Amino acid sequence: MESSKVISTDKPTVVIEVNPQVIQDTVIFVDGHEAGGKNHNTALKGFFKAQPKALGTVQIMIGTMVFILGIVLTSSVYNYSAILDYSGINYWGSLIYISAGSLSVAAQNKHHPCVVKASLGMNVFSAITAGMAILLMGIQLAIISMDHPSLYVEYFTMRVIGILLAFTIPQFIISICISAFACKAACNKNSTVVNVD
Repeated sequence: MESSKVISTDKPTVVIEVNPQVIQDTVIFVDGHEAGGKNHNTALKGFFKAQPKALGTVQIMIGTMVFILGIVLTSSVYNYSAILDYSGINYWGSLIYISAGSLSVAAQNKHHPCVVKASLGMNVFSAITAGMAILLMGIQLAIISMDHPSLYVEYFTMRVIGILLAFTIPQFIISICISAFACKAACNKNSTVVNVD
């Protein structure tokens, strides 16, 4: 039940509405640590149900595998222009995946809304990067297959790109899932409402 108090003066009216349920569930943070018991914000509880620590760990592992396979792909001798080599998405993309995973793990450990928002932003950026990587890998596979691959190096490159694709698609899905849960937690509108008329 909401209570409100209206103060009327000759000047503009300020209406302050207080929702007691929200005040009970709100957590106050002092110097990054929780103050006031074990109650977490209900929106953050929904985010923690998504297991961001486990998903973040998977993102870190995917990022390291993409980086290692990017080195393997770059070091292979390939006659055609390699879009993945020129774009460098295997390197900077993997760093984005690792940083998004690290922020997801930190969000689970710290229980702080600012870290959840940082995780949201980085996972959105990671999802965009993974989408671009999937597109570039598809183009690269199409170019190789159109030229009727006959050399061992071409088959090797197709296999490595296929493995990269197998890692990048789950990264894309995980980033979208974490972003959705973090957005639900960060964009929660259940707070104290102050209306100025």
